[in-house]
Amino acid sequence: MVRRPENGSPPSGADATDPKHAPEPAEVAVPKDAATVVLLREGPRGPEVFLQRRVTGMAFAGGMTVFPGGGVDPRDADASVSWTGPDAGWWAHRFGCSAEQARALVCAAVRETFEESGVLLAGPDAGSVVADTGAYGTARAALISREVSLAAFLAEEGLVLRADLLRPWSNWLTPEAEPRRYDTRFFLAAMPGGQRADARTTEAAEAYWRTPAEALADADAGRSRLLPPTRTTLAEVDACGGIEAALAVERGIAKVLPKLVRVDDRWEVVLPGEPGYQEAR
Repeated sequence: MVRRPENGSPPSGADATDPKHAPEPAEVAVPKDAATVVLLREGPRGPEVFLQRRVTGMAFAGGMTVFPGGGVDPRDADASVSWTGPDAGWWAHRFGCSAEQARALVCAAVRETFEESGVLLAGPDAGSVVADTGAYGTARAALISREVSLAAFLAEEGLVLRADLLRPWSNWLTPEAEPRRYDTRFFLAAMPGGQRADARTTEAAEAYWRTPAEALADADAGRSRLLPPTRTTLAEVDACGGIEAALAVERGIAKVLPKLVRVDDRWEVVLPGEPGYQEAR
């Protein structure tokens, strides 16, 4: 059993940020597709990940420390998007979904990462990547406001989405007891040379780089709060020992569905394989 009301993705109280206040909905909510990207870079103490602490008032995961990401926009499935790297069929096979859904997930991963951190996984051609995203500030704002789609932005700027810079990592589903649910695919990506991640988003109170071990220690010490998918992903990336190894690992991806169990006066999260999971709802 995972006792993490303060620590305890995809990137689950009316949301998964506080299990002790978990609701009991009359019916199970349909999950919304979402994408999360774990950005990696070499730091002075070893590989680091980019993290953001969400604004406390956010409807989902308020106050939690997360990786950049968010829900899929219907326009993310636009088949006209300029694209290089593994095709939608390859991603569909890895994530167990349709090619159209896979295309939308990859596009959402690139779009959300750019919107929330200013990091753009795209370039003028299949062999290059944008070195400075400062020139695209207006486009970034237009993407956030949904005035323009990712496909239209890339076409206007003559850029190609670099799907080859992403790696599939995991798939987490919000517990059925939650009224707001997401079916989140996690991706890994190394920071493009020359680019900088920032905190210029209304959804984050702060952003910073940490080694996975430091991020886990922060949570254990009460300096941050992590959802189970975030905590698990940090531990998995840390176990790889380096960025190159993490990006090269071949992972079998199956949906992970945490459950909530009532213990005394609080809700606690249990993961598949942990005691009490089969009995939890």
